[in-house]
Order: sequence, then C-alpha cells, then structure tokens
Amino acid sequence: MTAQPIHQPAPPPSPGAAAQLRRRIAAHQRAAAWLPAFERDWNHALETSKQTYDLTPLHETIREWSGRLDTAPAVAAFLASGMDTFDGVALEDVLGGTCG
Repeated sequence: MTAQPIHQPAPPPSPGAAAQLRRRIAAHQRAAAWLPAFERDWNHALETSKQTYDLTPLHETIREWSGRLDTAPAVAAFLASGMDTFDGVALEDVLGGTCG
C-alpha cells in the first residue's frame, strides 16, 4: 500500500484568470465597492509575490475573490429571504475580543 497525500493542492489559476476575474467583478451589482477592494488585494498580493518570488499570494487572491463571486447569489438570496441573521455567535466571543 502506498501513502497518498490527503490534501491535493489546487491547480494554479490560468495566466488570464485575474483579468477574467476583474471583468466578472466589474459586471457585478456590487462592483462599486468590490472593484477597489479587489484592486487593493491584488496589488498587495503582487507586491508580496515580487518580494518573495512566490506566486501563492496571487493564486490565493484569485481563489478568494472567485469564491466571493460564486457565493454572492446564495448570500443575496439568504438575506432577501428575511431570515434572522442575528442568532449566531458574536465574533468577539469566538476570538476572545481580539477582532477589530
């Protein structure tokens, strides 16, 4: 029996993934808020990658923002359903008051 890794790393995004993602964000209804945030995150990841010679920050930024765009319709539907979103645990209780 051979040992197999439990976690397979995700394949790197395509070379044009950031441009495609930027177009998706620009077409989204929340583009006015999300596009500057994406640009800030992308520029930070780019600077980190330049300093470390590692593309991981760029790949992580693409995956994170792709996830936000992919889940945005479900989040919007949940909020539009009128369900109470205040029955959860306060983040301060989980983190011990270190957030903020």
